Amino acid sequence: MTDDPVRRPAVEIAVTSPAGARAAIAGGADRVELCTALELGGLTPSGTMIRETVATGVPVHVLIRCRTGGFVYSSEEIGWMTDEAAGAVRAGAAGVVVGALHAHGRIDTPSLARITAGARTVDAGTQVTFHRAIDQLRDPAEHLDELAAAGVDRVLTSGGAPTVDQGLATIGTMLARGTGLEIQAGGAVTPGQLRRIVAVGVHGVHLSAKKPARQAWENPVSVGSADPGGAHYETDESLVREVVREVARIVRG
Repeated sequence: MTDDPVRRPAVEIAVTSPAGARAAIAGGADRVELCTALELGGLTPSGTMIRETVATGVPVHVLIRCRTGGFVYSSEEIGWMTDEAAGAVRAGAAGVVVGALHAHGRIDTPSLARITAGARTVDAGTQVTFHRAIDQLRDPAEHLDELAAAGVDRVLTSGGAPTVDQGLATIGTMLARGTGLEIQAGGAVTPGQLRRIVAVGVHGVHLSAKKPARQAWENPVSVGSADPGGAHYETDESLVREVVREVARIVRG
């Protein structure tokens, strides 16, 4: 990339394949979050997908989420995700992206510690991002000290709102807490919002930068309740490049 990532907020792109990672690299992104089923908010990718994406050379942070339907998990599910986190790091991931909640609206710190330990037993330097599960809580800023104490490095958040643009005030409050956590803004980020987002002082921005890629079926048939039937998404290199350049331009003033 041409811009110094120290001088501007990092740009992280959510991708679903090595091809997506290559597009993110070509566009100048600093790192990628790798998942599958992006249309469902993202699920844990396969080991093969992780290894192939790591091979592109970009820092890869792997989403550890075993299913859709909220972030309150059983002990069995936490066990699966602990193993998946360890496997992701063994496959070369620089970090894992995790989140777990209690039904009464608190962070499930024992489960978070269990998954984090799974990753860091393989590599103590593994970065841990707490994902947008935090946006399900009534006051995201209230929980930052707890996450910092749990060894989390970064929080991905929309400020508890449906989109970052609506949650900027809360993100500002989160930054003002001074917990040492990196605060990364994510949630329907568009180039037109970047100036307001960067002005708040975030450490990074996160977006999928995706475009639809339709298959040439004459009669696509949905095979599931959330299946778009013949459509999927690919990383848009040109959009990544636009975002990276715009962030750098804003920082330069």
